[in-house]
Amino acid sequence: MTRQTSPSHRIGLVGTGFIASGFARLLVNHHPDLQLSAVLTRRPLNSTTGFPFPERLTQSVQELLDKADLIVECSGDVLHATDVIDQALKAGKPVVTMNSEFHITTGSYFAGRGLLTEAEGDQPGSIAALREEAIMMGFKPIVYGNMKGFLNHHPTPEEMAYWASKQGISVEQTTSFTDGTKIQIEQALVANAFGATIAQQGMLGPQTTDVSKAAIELARRAAESGQVLSDYVLAPGNAGVFVVGTHDESEWRALNYLKLGDGPYYVLVRPFHLCQYEIIKTVRRVLNGGGILFNNSSAPTVSIVAIAKVPLKAGTRIDRAIGGFQLRGEAARIADAPNHVPMGLVQNAVIRRDIEPGQVLSFDDVDLPDTLALHIARELYA
Repeated sequence: MTRQTSPSHRIGLVGTGFIASGFARLLVNHHPDLQLSAVLTRRPLNSTTGFPFPERLTQSVQELLDKADLIVECSGDVLHATDVIDQALKAGKPVVTMNSEFHITTGSYFAGRGLLTEAEGDQPGSIAALREEAIMMGFKPIVYGNMKGFLNHHPTPEEMAYWASKQGISVEQTTSFTDGTKIQIEQALVANAFGATIAQQGMLGPQTTDVSKAAIELARRAAESGQVLSDYVLAPGNAGVFVVGTHDESEWRALNYLKLGDGPYYVLVRPFHLCQYEIIKTVRRVLNGGGILFNNSSAPTVSIVAIAKVPLKAGTRIDRAIGGFQLRGEAARIADAPNHVPMGLVQNAVIRRDIEPGQVLSFDDVDLPDTLALHIARELYA
C-alpha cells in the first residue's frame, strides 16, 4: 500500500538580503515539506550573486502570487512592502512579515483585510511569543521590554561602513540600529499590537548593568501610570527581550521558590532572538491554522516621528530615511504629534523649507512621492 503524503505548501519570498537569504537556506535545507517556490527581487536578476537560489528569482509580483500559497515579506522597504502586501492580501494570500518598518508606517491599514502577521524572530516577534507564554502561565504583563547594547544618535558614515563590513549587514541596517531608530520602531509596534503605550517621546530607555532591576523600575512606572508600557533598557553586554508581569498574590511563595524574586513584579527574559531562523515558527503557525502572532493593530496610538540629525536646507533630497545620516526616528504618541510625517515615508522625499537639527518633520515640511504608502499614511496619521 502506497503511503499518501500531504501536498507541499508553496512559500513565496519577498527580498534577497541577509534575512531573506537565511530564511531561504533554512526552508530548502531543513523543511522538505515546504517549497520555496518564487523569490521577488527588484535587483537585476544577474546581480543577486549573494542569494543562494538564483533560479527561483522573479521580478514579477504576479508570478510570485501565482506560485505561492503563503508570502513571507522581509524586504525591509516600507514603500515596496506596502505595494506587494496590498496585492498579496487582495489575492487572498496569507502574509508573514519580518518588517517592523512596514507595520509601524502603513501596516494598520491592512489589519483585518486578510491574514497579516509579523513573525517571531526579530525583537517584537520574540516579545510577542514571550507574552503568549507569560499569559498562559497566569502572568499579567505590565511592561514589554527590549534590550539595546549601544546607542549613538549621530554615527558617522565611516564608523557605520566599518561596522557593517565587520558584521556582514548593510550600512543602512547598521545605522538604524546604532542611532536608535530601529529599537524605537520595534517598541512602537509592540505598543500598538498589545494595547500598550510609551511613557514619553523616545521612551525612557534607562541605562543599566542589571536588566532585572531596571525592568522592575519600568514596571513601577507603569503601575503608577496605570498603563502597560513598551520600552527598552540600554544594557551593554546583554541581548534579548523581556516581559514584566504580575501574578496572583497566592502564587508568591511558589514563584519565589522558582527564583523569580519577591514580587509583585516578575521579570521573564528571553536572552536571544534569531531573526531568519525563527520566521519558520510563524509560518508553521499560520499553515496549521493558528492565526496571527501580532501586527500593528487597526487602531494604532504610537508612531515614529522623523527628527533631523543635521541642518536640512530647502531642496535637500532624502534618499534614505531609516538608516540614513540626515534623520533618525523616535516613538511618539500620535495624539502628541499632529501632522507628523511617519519616518518610514520619508524616502525619496524633498525638503520644502529649512529644517533645524532636532526638529520633527511634518507633512508640510516635505514633498513625498505619490505612492500607495503615502495615501495610506495620510489616512492614518495626517
